[in-house]
Amino acid sequence: QVQLVESGGGLVQAGGSLRLSCAASGLIFSINAMGWYRQAPGKQRELVARITNSGSTNYVDSVKGRFTISRDNAKNTVALQMNSLKPEDTAVYYCNANSPVLSYWGQGTQVTVSS
Repeated sequence: QVQLVESGGGLVQAGGSLRLSCAASGLIFSINAMGWYRQAPGKQRELVARITNSGSTNYVDSVKGRFTISRDNAKNTVALQMNSLKPEDTAVYYCNANSPVLSYWGQGTQVTVSS
């Protein structure tokens, strides 16, 4: 069974930085893309950032210029560098990995940004 293990969440003041990381382990057929989603209280889960095997990236508008996603394909890891954090970034962040036949999700890590 494929597992995604996230780390790096925590509490930070507005304007600070955090780096989230996610490592995939287990039997994996093929991963085409990895990314990060988040869900804040009272809001729908949204895609924060995604990166494909070829290195193409996508970001939700609200984090462009502040967050950077990176991936090590050989290690099946993905990281999210979050700078200039805002209180509205507070959410549970979930790692995601997509294969041609299945999607995998981490358990989530809490990010809290205080004013």
